Amino acid sequence: MSIIASDILADLCGLSLGLLIALLPTGLLLWLLGWWSHRFWIVLSATVLAGVFGLLEAGAWHVQPIVVAVLLAIAAGVLALALVRVVTFAAAGLCAVYIIHFALPTLNQQVVCFLIGGLLGLLLFRWFFMALTSFLGTVLIAYGTLALLHYRETIDAVVWSEENALMVTILCGIGSLFGFGFQFFLDRRRERKRKEEEEDEDAGIASMILGRIGFGGKSSKAA
Repeated sequence: MSIIASDILADLCGLSLGLLIALLPTGLLLWLLGWWSHRFWIVLSATVLAGVFGLLEAGAWHVQPIVVAVLLAIAAGVLALALVRVVTFAAAGLCAVYIIHFALPTLNQQVVCFLIGGLLGLLLFRWFFMALTSFLGTVLIAYGTLALLHYRETIDAVVWSEENALMVTILCGIGSLFGFGFQFFLDRRRERKRKEEEEDEDAGIASMILGRIGFGGKSSKAA
């Protein structure tokens, strides 16, 4: 089983050059700054998915597709941050099911994997989003690179990805680890800087209070 799905890659190869190029910076932003901007990505993902769902299911509801798509997108975007823990639970559960299916295809315990993965995602909320956004960014970069090479007629991306599935999977795994490490380092650096600013602010307030006390003491002696 390969991380790069042949059918998805084949569909991407039919897109325009502008859309293919847009995959690379989007993947790079996810890879580098996924956790730092995780609220933005949660809202964006919920909005886009809800809008697409509205377009696909509008016929069954006997409503104009654009109307239900826009309303669902707005509602999902507004509720996304309020339901961030629910979204995290679902995303972590689905990731756990995918990983177990990828590693152990014969294990048929999707419900158990989903529940355990969801709980672990809530417990390791920050680390989970770092790993998830790093992985998604790496996959987007891989898809975009292969589709661009296919567009330039350098390689047949679908055939090449099938023939080199193991190498592509290993490279995506290494890229995901590097992205996780970068995000972890960036987060620790931001936390350290924030603590230093808070300590400097507390020290400034303390010195101001001591200065006022000292000034009061001098004025009472002078009197």
